[in-house]
Parts: sequence; structure tokens; C-alpha cells
Amino acid sequence: MTLTLDVSYWQLVAMIVDYVIKFVVIGIVPSNRRPSSANAWLLLILLLPIIGLPLYLLMGSDFFNRRRHRIQQRANAMITDVHLDIPDIPPEAQLSPDKEAIVRLHRALTGFPAVDADVRRLWSDYELAFRRIVELVDAAEDYIGIEIYALALDATTLPVFDALERAVSRGVHVRLLFDHIGSRKYPGYLRMTRRLNRSGIDWHLMLPLQPWRGRFRRPDLRNHRKVIIVDGRAALMGSMNMIDRGYLMRNHRRAGRQWIDVLVELEGPIVTSLESMFAVDWYTESGEAIELLAPRRLGVDKPGEHILQLIPSGPGYQAEPNLRMFNTLIHHARERLILCSPYFVPEDSLLEAVTTACYRGVRVDLLVGEKADQFMVTHAQSSYYEQLLRAGVHIWQFPAPYVLHTKFAIADPGLSTNIAVVGSSNMDMRSFTLNYENSLFVADGSLLRELETLGGTYMNVSRELTLEQWSRRPWYRRYIDNVMRLTSALQ
Repeated sequence: MTLTLDVSYWQLVAMIVDYVIKFVVIGIVPSNRRPSSANAWLLLILLLPIIGLPLYLLMGSDFFNRRRHRIQQRANAMITDVHLDIPDIPPEAQLSPDKEAIVRLHRALTGFPAVDADVRRLWSDYELAFRRIVELVDAAEDYIGIEIYALALDATTLPVFDALERAVSRGVHVRLLFDHIGSRKYPGYLRMTRRLNRSGIDWHLMLPLQPWRGRFRRPDLRNHRKVIIVDGRAALMGSMNMIDRGYLMRNHRRAGRQWIDVLVELEGPIVTSLESMFAVDWYTESGEAIELLAPRRLGVDKPGEHILQLIPSGPGYQAEPNLRMFNTLIHHARERLILCSPYFVPEDSLLEAVTTACYRGVRVDLLVGEKADQFMVTHAQSSYYEQLLRAGVHIWQFPAPYVLHTKFAIADPGLSTNIAVVGSSNMDMRSFTLNYENSLFVADGSLLRELETLGGTYMNVSRELTLEQWSRRPWYRRYIDNVMRLTSALQ
């Protein structure tokens, strides 16, 4: 009889605790969160509370990142102060009212103005891009700043490591940031860090996950930025990581995967904008403050010819500048859109913007890989294909085993209204909410034509997916796609 009462008592306690948890999370989870994300978290917590609640505390809340957010907010204020006397648009620029409005939007969201630039080259050949990195590093006289998501020591990157060590030996201050989780998984990580320690390179992990050292944060956050700055005069940025083109992992080698990427080489005041972003991230991880300088209008061949604006984004930016940037570009299009992203898992507003563009007569070309390198992303992405195809989107699949890793978007290529975005950001909810990203808004200049040409080159080797073909996929593929679509909303 006593045993029965004890069991009943603990059952009652467990039931009360269960209902209290559910009652509390219903009022907490939706706070400052989009409905799709809130519903996904609530579904997981209510159905599987033992799994869902710990996952939410680790990955769904900002409890572990309040310090980082405070640092980001202070650093953003520093950026705003540095740019106080810089106009939204250079005096020589001749932009339409629509483009000026977009620039002002980005300035309000990030603090960065549109500035002059010289676009030296769009590097789309993997091997040639690495040769150029080595040339720029060997030409450095004062300092180098590198911020990269995935870094590895391999046959492809070895010349860069050698060049960085040569730079240190001649007195150049080399600062290096790389994402901890983004780099830790690749072979030779410990060998690489030991070499960095011996080299004299000043390096730090971004978003380190080291609880044994008192360094803990949300394990799903990544610093996905990719930028190389040399002496404040030249910079490279884009989608390319510093790793072998096959990404070293055994499964990639078996599949024969090769990554397709781009880097944009820049000079002029836009380099100072990139330095400001780098300085914020360096301060966040190292505690060392780098003096921030206002964009310098020096070294530009033709002022007003190339007008670019840096758009950084990440958890520290509460207004989601990345998502608003892509949505604004899509709504701006009058005749045509070219979207290129390896991971296209759109947030609700982006999906509506793309399909609405089709319904108002804009031709939309979406470039994706035939097969992505990640199982969950592959299926989450393809769960949107039917809806996109029915709206009229032309989906182009870049042939496997190549991984189309380039990220850009163009509105109205070839027209006077054309604008573009290129950088590190995918068009997925992770890039909009969880990743620290860097993108370039291109308001004017030859980079618009170069990106249009690049998009045409990609389409020429891709296969267009039709609604008829996609409708023949098996039932189990539909099921897996839909399940993975739910996981993409867990932000």
C-alpha cells in the first residue's frame, strides 16, 4: 500500500512539473521570435520535453550569449561614431532615388555608409585566387587581418601559411581569426594550431566552445565571415574559405566534391569599412582594441564609379539587416532576378518576396547545387521547390559532384536599375539569424556586369529542374524533405 502511494505521489509531482514547464515555455518561447520558429520550438518541447527543453536552453535562448551581445552593441556604437561625418552616399555618386533609399536603409540597420571603391577583380578560379592571396600577403608592409570561417593546413593553403610566416619575419603584424567549430572538424587541426603557435602569428578562435576553460556559448552560432585585409589598402572578401577545394573530409573525397567559390578584390574606402568590421570581431575575441579609422577617400581611380556598401549581420544585430537586404533587393526587381545560393532555405518573408516577384512578371532564376554537401540542408531546401516552381521560379541545378558555394543576388541585370549583393551569406534562416556574415551591396559599377556574366556561366553548365520532373519524386523523398523543413525553423 505504501509503495502504491509513493508511486502515485511521484507520478503526480512529475505531471505537475510537466504542465508547469509547458505553461511557462508557452509564454517565453514566442518572445521576439518569428511565429514559424516559435511554433517549431514549442512543438519539440511539448512533444519531447526531456530533449526539447535542454536543446532550447542551449540553442534557442540567448542566455549564454548576453555578454557577447553587450560587446557587439558597444562595438556597433564605435562604428557609428567613426562614420558620423561620412555621408550616406559619396558626393560624386549618381544614384537613383530608389537606390539611395536602399543605401539609407542599410545605413540605419548597420551604421555603414555607401563608399567609393576600386573593384580590381572577381576571382572565380580557386587556384588563381589562392595565388593572389599569397601575392598580397607577400606585398604587405605593415599589417594583415584575416577573418575566415573554415581554416585548414593542407597542400592548397600551405603557400599561404608560408607567406604569412614570411610576413611575420619581416615585421608585419598578422592577426588571424577563424571559427572554432567551422575549422575544428577538419584533419590536421591540432597540427595547424601548433604551427600557428610557433609562427608568431597573432591568432584567436571565433566563438570558441571550450567550457573547460570557462568559454561557453550557444553551440549553434558560427562566425561565417570571410575577409583578408592588407595594410588597409587592399582586401579580398567573398565565399571562399582557406581550405583545399575538396574540403578534406573522407565523405567529400569519396563523392569527388569540388567547391565553386568567388572572391572580390577591393581597394579604396570600402577596405576601411571591412577593417572596422574586423576590428569589432577582433575586440570581441581578443579584448584588444584596434584603432578605427573613418573611410579614407584615397586610392580610387574614378570616384563615383564603383559604389559599394558593407552589410555585416549576425546575432548582435537585432533588426536582421541580412534578411532585409535580400528582401529589399527582390522587391526592387522590375524585370529579372538572379539568385545564387548553395543553401536556399527561405524565411517566410523571403519566400513571399520571391514568389510575389514571379506573380508580378519578374523572371526569377534560382541557382542551387544539384546535391548539397549536407543531408539536412539538402532536404530542407528541396521542400520548397514545388512551391517555387508553381510560382514560376526557374530552378537551375549546378551539376554534382561540384558544390556551388558562391553566394550572390542581382536585380535587373543590364538595366539602369540594377543592384546586387555578394559575400558570405547564404539565403537561409541560419545565415539570417545565427551566423555572423559579411555582404557587399553593389549600387553601381562594373561588379554588377561581372556578377551577371558569372550567373550566365553557371546557368550554361546547369540543368533546369521542371515541375513535371519534380512531381515524379518518390513519396519517401517528400516525407524526408518535409521533416527536414521543420528542423530549419529551430532558431
